[in-house]
Amino acid sequence: MEDDSKPLLGSVRAGESYTDSVEPRGRRAFHVEPRNIVDDAPQERVSSEASIMSSRIHYYSRLTGSSDRVLAPPDHVIPPAEDIYVYSPLGTAFKVQGKDGASKNPSIITIFAIWNTMMGTSILSIPFGIKQAGFTLGIIILVLMGILTLYCCYRVLKSTKSIPYVDTSDWEFPDVCRYYFGAFGKWSSLIFSMVSLVGAMVVYWVLMSNFLFNTGKFIYNSVHHINMTDPDFGTNGSDRVICPFPDTHHVHNLSAHLAYVSGNSSTAGFDRWWSKTNTIPLYLILLLFPLLNFRSASFFARFTFLGTISVVYLIVLVTMKAFRLGFHLEFHWFEHTKAFVPEFRLQFPQLTGILTLAFFIHNCIITLMKSNKHQENNVRDLSLAYLLVGLTYLYVGVLIFASFPSPELSKDCIEPNFLDNFPSNDVWVFVARTFLLFQMTTVYPLLGYLVRVQVMSQVFGSHYPGFFHVLGLNVIIVASGVLMAKFYPNIGSIIRYSGATCGLTLVFVFPALIHMISLKRRGELRWPSAVFHSFLIVLGVANLLAQIFV
Repeated sequence: MEDDSKPLLGSVRAGESYTDSVEPRGRRAFHVEPRNIVDDAPQERVSSEASIMSSRIHYYSRLTGSSDRVLAPPDHVIPPAEDIYVYSPLGTAFKVQGKDGASKNPSIITIFAIWNTMMGTSILSIPFGIKQAGFTLGIIILVLMGILTLYCCYRVLKSTKSIPYVDTSDWEFPDVCRYYFGAFGKWSSLIFSMVSLVGAMVVYWVLMSNFLFNTGKFIYNSVHHINMTDPDFGTNGSDRVICPFPDTHHVHNLSAHLAYVSGNSSTAGFDRWWSKTNTIPLYLILLLFPLLNFRSASFFARFTFLGTISVVYLIVLVTMKAFRLGFHLEFHWFEHTKAFVPEFRLQFPQLTGILTLAFFIHNCIITLMKSNKHQENNVRDLSLAYLLVGLTYLYVGVLIFASFPSPELSKDCIEPNFLDNFPSNDVWVFVARTFLLFQMTTVYPLLGYLVRVQVMSQVFGSHYPGFFHVLGLNVIIVASGVLMAKFYPNIGSIIRYSGATCGLTLVFVFPALIHMISLKRRGELRWPSAVFHSFLIVLGVANLLAQIFV
């Protein structure tokens, strides 16, 4: 009777392993019948080989005495890791993912992983956003948006802990939304998550068209010894800054530039077949569309380090340009001049829309934090990561805005992609564009894979239901990128619209509502908390509406 009360093979818990005094060996399998595996997704069957091995383990365990090690279960009868399940008293079962701590990262790695994940194409539009808001107001908005999005991200991170009597160890934020709001929460979180991913893919297509065009132009002009920068409206000197779309009081310079370009027959054929909006977006189809149809994106995941290299190089580039150009700031608080932008502008919602996507990591923060070695430091590490991201945006945005050469050029010339303010023959900028082009070529299939997994698994119950299903989805994604690159290649507007749209639910509304509902169910909701979180919801709605009317 005493032996019957002991576990057959020691004890096994989720994410950790330990044994009793009889079993000094690492982890021992605890087999669960398929009928006990409870999940909404298609159930995974335990293999027949694993069932036979489980029977052998039970047999060996019954033969083994408290001190007899001769008949201990040998290693070869232990099921492989993919067939080991742990049964939860809460009525669910899940796979054991290796030994405890095998995939855990220290805090510094977690912080930089969040920084690297959050850093994206939005960094190229931060100077444009500060210009739209005004220098002083732009800095204030950047700090406030960083704090607000950090708090909402904190609420997302804590959302799984507020659900009692349910094992939420493997839940993501859409699962939490489904728990509180049912099918509406599940599908709305999926749709708005798709808005952020597809929006990022559209921005990538526009930027890759831009970078490929300028890279090809640089190579062509270098080979044929063509200087196309002299007639461009801009500054003189080795660190030249240009204004691609000067306003009306520079029409004479613009006309001279157009006359020069149209009269230069040596590049007419090249310009016809190498057009930023007419041909380059179509050329990218030949390169990127086949990559989207791969069943796995693991190959491209190996190049994610290029994102870090690109951001570091951008920071070095911005620092060098600011050092050579110097600061050009003159504060006009209550008047508007031709050469300077006021410190406060009514177009500031454009910056809030950009920053909503720039600080957006809410749909995957739970996954990223699961790998943190010290879970008690999650809040601190998340805050440090947001501080690092905010400082990076602030550094790049302020330096580009402050060093833009006014009054020779108006700061209104700052482009949604600040690299467009440098000529195509700038070697340092050419290297940056080449880095970003290669990085985005490897990241684009990863984004497509994430879209495919989320859409196909929800609609068809499989990550890869069939070639034609995946082909149809990829055609829609690529077509949206090509059309935007051809007819509306403004990454600033694309970023702010997609950021405000996905941020409405995943940044502001759902985290605030979930927190208030959980407090109310526990009888802990107080009016200051209700007012503050209702204010967050109002901010999210106002942020989206402002993008339409500003």
